Amino acid sequence: MKLRQVGEDRLLERLLPTLTIHQGVIAAAGDDVAVVEPARGRDLLLLKTDCVVEDVHFDSTAAPDSIGWKAMMRPLSDFAAVSGVPQFALTTLIVSKETRTGWVEKVYRGLNRAAARFHVSVVGGETSSTRGPVVISVSVAGSVERRRWVSRSGGRPGDRLFVTGRLGGSRKGKHLRFVPRIEESRWLTSRFPIHAMIDLSDGLGADLPRLARASHAGFEVEKSHLPCSRGASLNDVISDGEDYELLFAISPRQSTGLQRAWERKFPKVPLTDIGRLVPQSPIRNRQLKGGYVHFQ
Repeated sequence: MKLRQVGEDRLLERLLPTLTIHQGVIAAAGDDVAVVEPARGRDLLLLKTDCVVEDVHFDSTAAPDSIGWKAMMRPLSDFAAVSGVPQFALTTLIVSKETRTGWVEKVYRGLNRAAARFHVSVVGGETSSTRGPVVISVSVAGSVERRRWVSRSGGRPGDRLFVTGRLGGSRKGKHLRFVPRIEESRWLTSRFPIHAMIDLSDGLGADLPRLARASHAGFEVEKSHLPCSRGASLNDVISDGEDYELLFAISPRQSTGLQRAWERKFPKVPLTDIGRLVPQSPIRNRQLKGGYVHFQ
């Protein structure tokens, strides 16, 4: 069986149970970031690695500083999904020996600008040559307070589902210039009990079912309420991916107060109630069509 017949999610279902997990691991591969008990101190240690690949996450005509920006911001968006604070990064650059030095310098200019935006120190990494496409991998370490850590798996039937910002903008270049919702995430968990959260990197059609499955719930979405970017179709909103907005679940009792407080704190960032979690069943646990899935 080939990877294109399996897809990313089914591949991970086969691989993850084989990994060795030692004591002190709270959340391993399968959530947005790994969460482990630190050697000392009260906060939880967060670890995340991500990459961008030429002709998958960017094309050869993209500005190199934008490529570097995206490479750093992708793992930082996962930190937003768990309300984490990123601190240190390692970068790995894999390029052809024919690559121009100036191009690489501009990539790192973008990497450094993105890291500085969230006070992340780039403390090392690796370079290697390849005959294939450019690959940039970034690993990030940070922390989160125990009471503020949010996973995908805490959603409950009846919870309202909210999305930050607008969706479907990747075709107009949002995927190369987005800013992770770390500030918004930290504000949320300081004021409201967020039950589950995920960042929308692969599209609502892929990421909402992942949150629902992790929470052992189904979902209902009011498609007419989905916040569309200008010029985006409903299919773009559900399927395109790389919006890097937050999707989260919260008790309906908290939703009205949340929306009022959000509008005061973030008047330029929409917050939209798009539906709810429901009890899991073969009939009600409908799937959204679309979203990006690697290997398919």
